[in-house]
Amino acid sequence: MAVSTAAPAAAKLRITEIFASVQGESTRVGLPTVFVRLTGCPLRCVWCDTAYAFQGGEGRDVASVLEEVASHGLRHVCVTGGEPLSQKSCPALLTALCDAGHSVSLETSGALDISAVDPRVSRIMDLKAPGSGEEARNRYENIPFLNAADEVKIVLADATDYEWAKACIAEHALTRRCAVLLSPVAGNLEPADLAEWIVRDRLPVRFQLQLHKILWNDARGR
Repeated sequence: MAVSTAAPAAAKLRITEIFASVQGESTRVGLPTVFVRLTGCPLRCVWCDTAYAFQGGEGRDVASVLEEVASHGLRHVCVTGGEPLSQKSCPALLTALCDAGHSVSLETSGALDISAVDPRVSRIMDLKAPGSGEEARNRYENIPFLNAADEVKIVLADATDYEWAKACIAEHALTRRCAVLLSPVAGNLEPADLAEWIVRDRLPVRFQLQLHKILWNDARGR
């Protein structure tokens, strides 16, 4: 795949890691994917499994990131974090990846404005349930920008979170906008319980488990 030579290639980013694996979440689950993990996040969800990306990282420009991504020879790219949109050059990276011919997804917390993201990008946006400790950070103004290419992910710690999610889905008509995915917090909510609630309530959502945790027990870089 060609490396973009557009002006944003000089934009600066802080990168925690870049690696190839299979996508563990979203409707793209199972697809061989290059992951670009940006450093930093303004949220502190109590169940976060990537706290190592809060600090550190390596300063890179977009051009060097594109080169490393291209070296893996994969079409699908996921830009994740941390919270990628907390870096001002993230939109430039996303556009450059699209220009280079990649199919790009963005994993974002839903706490920051998604409106400037390139429309070619599939935005995988969280809504934070009460059990995350960050419910107050939800930016509901993002919802009108969602379309059929995007997805909403809600991670649930218990039955209270599930009832919250049901109410939120109904209030904002989320399933009319895009796919909605519900996930259990590992070690807090039994996956079978969540699956049974979804079926019981005929909720038009997708149940998901984190495939990478099943395969590699949450090992870094997998």
